[in-house]
Amino acid sequence: MKAEKNEKGGHEDRVVVVDVETTGFSARQGGRVIEVGLVAVEGKLVVGEFATLVDCGVPISPWAFRIHGINRSMLAGQPRPAEVWPQVMDFIGASPLVAHNAPFDRGCVGQELSLLGLTLANPWHCTVRLARRLLPGLPNHRLETVYRHLCGTPPAAVRRHRALDDARLAAGIWTALKRIREQEENAGG
Repeated sequence: MKAEKNEKGGHEDRVVVVDVETTGFSARQGGRVIEVGLVAVEGKLVVGEFATLVDCGVPISPWAFRIHGINRSMLAGQPRPAEVWPQVMDFIGASPLVAHNAPFDRGCVGQELSLLGLTLANPWHCTVRLARRLLPGLPNHRLETVYRHLCGTPPAAVRRHRALDDARLAAGIWTALKRIREQEENAGG
């Protein structure tokens, strides 16, 4: 089935899967985005990717560093937020957004945009929430657990807790969960 174009020139079934890595626990506690990864999906196909480190000029908490391994020297010379976020908004366009634990990513993205006087009104979908509803028997609904259940072993080159790789895994989850949801809807109707 061919995707239909919408009035903004995008595809009706295009979503952008988002993942961010931060300097701390949350946007509310002052965490800043230091890496963003985006994967555009139309239907079942990845049609584009965007990823960058971001130099916010703020320290990275030891806890955050232990999770993602991004340090200050890696951020030296990387683009500043004012360069990155307009590019992110261009890539996203009018597409709905998807994230694994969307409240976290939505809060971080929203904070970064608000610091620049920008807003993003796109709807968000959460693969954790959808996985909990469609796959209640899993031992947990962490990214890798859900991915392994739906898609098999992640590729060997995947670097966990790096934005683009996590967005790629979440895109696979989204596509698989969407298929399950469609099968349930078709079986019920």
